[in-house]
Amino acid sequence: MNLQEQIGALELSVDQLNQLIQVALAPKATSTPAAEAASEAEANVAVPAEAAEPAAPVADEKPTLSIARPAQNEITMTIGGQTVSLHPEQVGQLIEELANARASMTPEPPGGLPTGWRFVSTKNPVMAAQKQSNGDRLLVLRHTGHGWVPFTFSPEMVVQMYAMLTQR
Repeated sequence: MNLQEQIGALELSVDQLNQLIQVALAPKATSTPAAEAASEAEANVAVPAEAAEPAAPVADEKPTLSIARPAQNEITMTIGGQTVSLHPEQVGQLIEELANARASMTPEPPGGLPTGWRFVSTKNPVMAAQKQSNGDRLLVLRHTGHGWVPFTFSPEMVVQMYAMLTQR
């Protein structure tokens, strides 16, 4: 499978996940062309045979999201009784889509590290740097969980970061 085919398969998986979310959040009594299209998409989504069917949500109750990890290289997500299985490439794309969406949401993440925050750090990440036309520096770091994460720094911030990293 070439790169374009892989990208197409990932896009299809994300589209199917989005459609499942829309179906889960849509009122069951309403039948719209979008809901019917999403129902058709559900038929094309692989549902693991061992996935237990949760009880249908009560009419006024919002569907819940359940995430499981049945294998090292697989995550399952269940929303409103519909389960999809995501593999590493699909998880990466989902993380990227969620990060892009979160970047435009308010409120912003906390300015300081929250107490009890859990994280996985990447020691000595692969990185790339590039000077921008306005003098800023683009630094892209490869995190093992988040993938490539870009940051842009003003010249003043580069000096501050250098000082912070080299102080004893």
